[in-house]
Amino acid sequence: MNQMISRRNILKGSGAVVVAMSFTPAAMAQGAAKAKTVDAKQVDAYLAVHADGTVTVYSGKVDLGTGLRAAFPQIAAEELGLPIEKIHLVEGDTRLTPDQGSTSGSNGIQRGGMQLRAAAATARRALIKLGAEKLGKPAEELDTVEGEVRPLAGGPGVSFAALLADKTFDLSLDDKAPVRDPATHRYVGKHVRRPDIPAKATGRHVYMHDFEVPGMLHGRVVRPTVYGAKIASVDESSVAQIPGVKVVHLGNFLGVVAPDEWDAVQAAKALKVTWTGGGLPVASSDLNDYVRNHAEQAGDQTISKRGDFAKAWDGAGQKIATEFYWPTQTHGSIGPSCAVADVKAGEATIWCASQSTHSYHRHFADMLDVPANKIRLVYIDGAGCYGMNGHEDAAADAAFMSRAVGAPVRVQWMRHDEHGYDPKGPSQVITQEALLSPEGKITAWRSQMWVPQKTDGLNSIPLLAAFETSSKQKAGISPGSVSDGAMPGYDVPNAEVTVHWLKDTPLRPSHLRAPGRPGNLMAVETMMDELALAAGKDPYEFRLAHLKNPRARECLQRAAKLFGWETRATPRKDGKGRGMGFVQYKGNETLIAIAMEVDVDASGRIRVTRVAAAHDCGQIISPDGVRAQVEGCIMQTISRTLFEEVTYDRQKVTSLDWGSYPILTFPDVPQIKIDLIDRPNEPTWGAGEAAAAPVAGALANAVFDATGVRLRQVPFTRQRVKAAMAETTTKAG
Repeated sequence: MNQMISRRNILKGSGAVVVAMSFTPAAMAQGAAKAKTVDAKQVDAYLAVHADGTVTVYSGKVDLGTGLRAAFPQIAAEELGLPIEKIHLVEGDTRLTPDQGSTSGSNGIQRGGMQLRAAAATARRALIKLGAEKLGKPAEELDTVEGEVRPLAGGPGVSFAALLADKTFDLSLDDKAPVRDPATHRYVGKHVRRPDIPAKATGRHVYMHDFEVPGMLHGRVVRPTVYGAKIASVDESSVAQIPGVKVVHLGNFLGVVAPDEWDAVQAAKALKVTWTGGGLPVASSDLNDYVRNHAEQAGDQTISKRGDFAKAWDGAGQKIATEFYWPTQTHGSIGPSCAVADVKAGEATIWCASQSTHSYHRHFADMLDVPANKIRLVYIDGAGCYGMNGHEDAAADAAFMSRAVGAPVRVQWMRHDEHGYDPKGPSQVITQEALLSPEGKITAWRSQMWVPQKTDGLNSIPLLAAFETSSKQKAGISPGSVSDGAMPGYDVPNAEVTVHWLKDTPLRPSHLRAPGRPGNLMAVETMMDELALAAGKDPYEFRLAHLKNPRARECLQRAAKLFGWETRATPRKDGKGRGMGFVQYKGNETLIAIAMEVDVDASGRIRVTRVAAAHDCGQIISPDGVRAQVEGCIMQTISRTLFEEVTYDRQKVTSLDWGSYPILTFPDVPQIKIDLIDRPNEPTWGAGEAAAAPVAGALANAVFDATGVRLRQVPFTRQRVKAAMAETTTKAG
């Protein structure tokens, strides 16, 4: 191993349970490994018992900074009956780990973790059976404890290593295998220190950007300023003066490779290229109108329905209609995308920060025309993505350059590459209509939206380099589930959601954390506040009156208590306000309620001062991991709501740096309090996305409380807020 955490050093001065694991990506990638099954239906795909008493856990799901490196060993150690420090984790290596799908949709623990739990429970049962034969005792009188099979009544046991040292289980995973009673849990639900934090805090952690292999060259990609332009000519002599530079020109793909990274950077700038054509169908400033009135439509679809909206809409009461706009946004990773590829003689190894190594394993095999069993993708930590940024694109760039020059190539995008060419979270136009009965109850609700439609059969987001080289790749768009979250999670008897599908988007779309939900829930939660105001009710009490689900009610109540919610039915309009938002993610998973306080000054600047959240994801595996995810969701979505918007003209993206695409900075981080609701006897749901969903709605409602102004277009910039306040003042006058 290149880098190991010293358990002794970590334990010094700490009473916390510590996970000691070998997790260095370089070691995963380069260490010799005997052939093993990666069949997700087999126990051996997930677990291996070694002669030294340690157990390796193999996970197709990867830790994106989400804390899975602590949570997965917690699950395995708990079910196996093994000290957690004896667990080693290998993740996201297509040659060694099972295909558990992408690490997305908050399913890392919910699906991947539960597969691991089933594998460990199946393994424990098998170990007990082997132990029974060895000890001459009935299996029901035995259990696994501290890495041994021991009699429940006491007495000597036999170690896992003695029973199965480096042999395989050769068992099918049994998802009905009995799991341990939560009342006996030693690790699950307890604080476990994340094994990656010490090295990250001291600068020793190997990120993708730090990763090297012997003989590695450095590449930079050269793409047009005008979006979609084609290469007319390339003057390779323009970089002849830079030592060791090779130009890679494959169709419309263009890159430079050099032994020295700075030389590659300089060559990419100096290379003379003539481009032709290209352009965008609309500028971002006109996108709202374009989407509604000019974009090519793919048809309408009612995707969710409850009761009879049309009939209920004719009933008595007050009707309210609103429209909202969520802009195109980028992932905004602090470190631009990076990857290393080694492609040679019909085989390839690619190291990248993809959260979908197994999905892209097939993609890269097709793209490079390499047999699937001759290609290997290995996950290494990147700078974050939560969806898909340019990680896989940089990997494709590196792969084509490596194949062209016959050596391993590292490609790191520049900032203008990342902001200009990474796939974006698409824009959303959303309308809401609701009917409030004379008794103050919501009787009808309709949501409509204009969003891009995913191309059928598209399993991976298409990559730039594959198109540019005309390599094998299915064309289409994959915007994520941007239509989700528009059905109100409240007790509304008649409701429907209609989508007006668009055939395409101006910029290549992608999943972006909690796809679609921040925008759709902003529309829903803002409407809830408008209805509460019309009914003369406090927003919190109005929500509670429209929730029967006991867990939903408890979540809302605990958030209000944690925040110190003061009941009132009318806005303060004194520059300080509070707002609320609630969601049950995906309609039947994690529940999250958020209360938020803001200050709004005369210039239109919004400052979120404090946030209180109650979070119910069922059984909690790693409380520290869940808390970190809730905090991260809240901060990232505050950033997306207040600051973030991709701008472009008819030729190119114009928000190519942090000045034109600002994000939340440390002085803007609010006080955040979180109430984690642990339900050990309930199913485990995901925590990676849910808390992002209600943030924008709570923020918009808090601004209304502070100013009397309804904000319906993100981001809530100073200019927009000031203009809205001036308009409201003019109307009032």
